[in-house]
Parts: sequence; structure tokens; C-alpha cells
Amino acid sequence: MRELSEVETVGVVGAGTMGNGIAQVAATAGYDVVMRDIESAFVENGFDAIESSLSRLDGKDALDDDPNAIRERITGTTDLADLAECDLVVEAALEDMSVKQEIFADLEAVTDDDVVLATNTSTLSITTIASATEREDLVVGLHFMNPVPIMTGVEVVTGEKTAPAATAFAHAFAEDLDKETWESDDKPGFVTNRVLMPWINEGIRAYDEGVASKEDMDKGMKLGTNVPMGPLELADHIGLDICLDASETLHEELGDRYKPAYLLKRKVAAGDLGKKTGAGFYEYE
Repeated sequence: MRELSEVETVGVVGAGTMGNGIAQVAATAGYDVVMRDIESAFVENGFDAIESSLSRLDGKDALDDDPNAIRERITGTTDLADLAECDLVVEAALEDMSVKQEIFADLEAVTDDDVVLATNTSTLSITTIASATEREDLVVGLHFMNPVPIMTGVEVVTGEKTAPAATAFAHAFAEDLDKETWESDDKPGFVTNRVLMPWINEGIRAYDEGVASKEDMDKGMKLGTNVPMGPLELADHIGLDICLDASETLHEELGDRYKPAYLLKRKVAAGDLGKKTGAGFYEYE
């Protein structure tokens, strides 16, 4: 396994919300980045998001480097083979086990056999993802929080066969991105979503049952528990489709206490996914 000091180029699979955020923070930390997605339009959308984020941060004097220099460290591609020279790869594709296993099998074929392969999955089993490869000891969870450039936390998740050295490597890499880490075993939902999803779902149910207006539901939780966002606001921020996917996975694994709220399913079916679509529980510009 390579040492962190040997890592110069980081591969990121997926140019969506999480992937482009991971690419941005890695480039901001000085790494060269290869960001790959399956269509060139997705890659371009990822670059648009990065440039917008860098511009906002630069306007707040929150960058130590020129935003153009950071952007130039990132190369886009639709060819997974272009990750062949990467010293670390972080996968941030769809939360679909078959998709992730296919990606990891392909990554094993194109990368050197001492390269750590990390997944940004928020609920799926690291052990099952790793089973698609012959280097299960070098597969680890690196679960970044959204939005990646702003949130300071990263959850490191160890699979059944993840080597202690790979776990330590994941912690060190995240810390080099100016993040703080905590560690979870490979149990459904890990630390964050195992606790967060029931909280969000109960907030949605309480609102749907008329306990309070959506504004008072969120205000009560913010002022009463000192969290920065209430459950409805946070669900919109995460993406209602992502919340539903996570809840359904946890429901399947852990039973009815994780059953998705009916209103959450209805909103997703209507295409109101939160901030990214302009409407969820609230309306957005």
C-alpha cells in the first residue's frame, strides 16, 4: 500500500454533488485530480459547480490559493482508464450496489494493485463493495458530508477485511484535506445516517400530521436542540431522493423504525427533491 506522502494524483469517480465537492477539496489541498463521469455533460456540470463554489469561497476570502490554480489541477474525463496513474481513487457514484461493484471491479483492473480504493457511500456495505475486488484489504469508506467544501467532517468506515493501514491512510488523507474524522464499523447507516434518517423521517411525519408548521418544526428543533438546520430544511439540503434511498436501505436492513415517511415518498414521486430542483418542503430560487 502506498504512503500518503506518495499520493500526488487523486481519482474521483462521479462528478455530481459529492464527486465534484471531493475533487474541489482535494485540488484545494494541492493534489492533482482526475474527475470521471459517464457523460461529458455530467463532467461539465461538475466543473460548473466547482467554479461557482470556488468563486463564492474566494469572495469570502476563504481560499489560501488562487481559484483558477485550484481549478487547473482538476482534469475531467469520461474514460475510467484515465485513472490508471492515480495514487488514490474515491468513488462517489450512485447509491446502487451493483453500480458500485462494477466500478470497483473496473478500478481494480486499471489501477496499480497498491492503490487504496475508497467509497463515499453513505449507507451501503463496504464489505460487499470490496468483495468485487481482489484487494479487499485496501477498500475503505470515506463518507464526506454535503456540501463537501463547507462541512468539516468525514466518516471513515472499515469493512470486514479493510487493513488497519488502509484505515489509518483514510484518516490521514481526510485530515490533509483539512477535515476532521471519526470511525465507524461497517454496520447499516454507519454513525451519521443511522441516527440522522430516523430524525428526519420523524420530523416529516410530525409535520404531515399537523404537529406544527414546517417553519415551526424546523425552528423548534434548531432552538430546542442547537442544531444548525431543522429536519425539513436539512432534508431539502441533502436531497429528498437521497434521504429516501438511505431510509429504504436502512428499513430493509434494520426494520420498521427506519420506514420512510409517506410524505417523503410523495415528494420524491412528484420530483420535488429540495434545493437542487428548486422545491422540496420549501421553495428556492
